[in-house]
Order: sequence, then structure tokens, then C-alpha cells
Amino acid sequence: MRFLALGDSYTIGEAVLPAERWPMQLAAMLRERSVAIDDPQIIATTGWTTDELSAGIDAADSKGTFDLASLLIGVNNQYRGRDTEEYRQQFAALLRRAIAFAGGTPTRVIVLSIPDWGMTPFAAGHDRAAVAAAIDAFNAINREETARLGARYVDVTPISRIADPSLIASDGLHPSGKMYTEWARLALPAAIAALR
Repeated sequence: MRFLALGDSYTIGEAVLPAERWPMQLAAMLRERSVAIDDPQIIATTGWTTDELSAGIDAADSKGTFDLASLLIGVNNQYRGRDTEEYRQQFAALLRRAIAFAGGTPTRVIVLSIPDWGMTPFAAGHDRAAVAAAIDAFNAINREETARLGARYVDVTPISRIADPSLIASDGLHPSGKMYTEWARLALPAAIAALR
């Protein structure tokens, strides 16, 4: 089976080894449960916003249908101070594209919430409460659009707010492989259900 993972630094796994990326770990967990799935095709680059991901999908020119697709995007919209209504429109368009990649079956698409970078050492000097509130606002939008279009939603934000240095990569901003293991575990039931 084929797996397409769409996103930004959190999907490409900035500052971790390729095997530690959460989509790679999810595929490994599925194979441990006798699900014959390939390593994910990943369309993601650190720093991408919603419109940049859309352009990246165009450039990648992926062919065929995927049995599973994931979407995690929006932190860079928030970080750059982009408009929430713009995010809603562009996120919904990306989710429709993900559903199309999944053969038009919304339940084969998993959306992950945006983690809270305000909990990281990188955020020192930022208003952490304001970051958290903004992340919550963006996640309210992606959760609503996911429900509206019938895809599956996995909330990784609470674990991103745990104050544990081992969950942060060496760059002081991105999740560690250990954090991504937890995300993959959270996504696993949705992925199993999607592939049934």
C-alpha cells in the first residue's frame, strides 16, 4: 500500500534522522502489525506555509492513488502572522487535494494538529501564552475543516506542551525522534482504521 505525507518541517523531520520522522515511524508500526505499506512519499519542506505546500505538491507531480495520506500544515502561517481566514481557505483546499490523492475517500486521510512551538527553548523571548492562543486558533480551524470534509483528526498538540527536554531536537525548536514516536503512536489507530 502507498502512503503520502504532506507538510512542513514536522513531516520532513527537521533535525532528526530520516527513520525518526513520524510518517516513517508510523509506516514501521503498521508493518509490525502486518500491514503491507511502503515507506511514505513525503512532500514537505521546513518553513512551508499552506500556499508553499500547494506549490510543492504541484512541483512534485505525484501520480496514482494512495491508500493513506496525511496532512500537517500551518505553523509557519501562524509564525509569519498570516491571516486565519486565509489559512482556512488554503488548508481546506490542501485537504481536498489530500482526499483526491486518497482516491476521493476522506476517511483515508489523517490530519495532525499543529504542535505548540512556544514550549521550546527557541521561543524564549516570545510571548508563550500568545503563541499558544494562536496555535489553538489555527487548530480550531483545521479541526473544523477536517470534520467538515470527513477526514480523520489526530491531536498531537497536548504532547507538544509537555515540558520534557528529551522531546525537543538538538536545534531547540523541532520535535525529537522520541516526540515523533509519540505522534506516530497517536496516529496509529486512525491509520489502521483508514486502511481497513
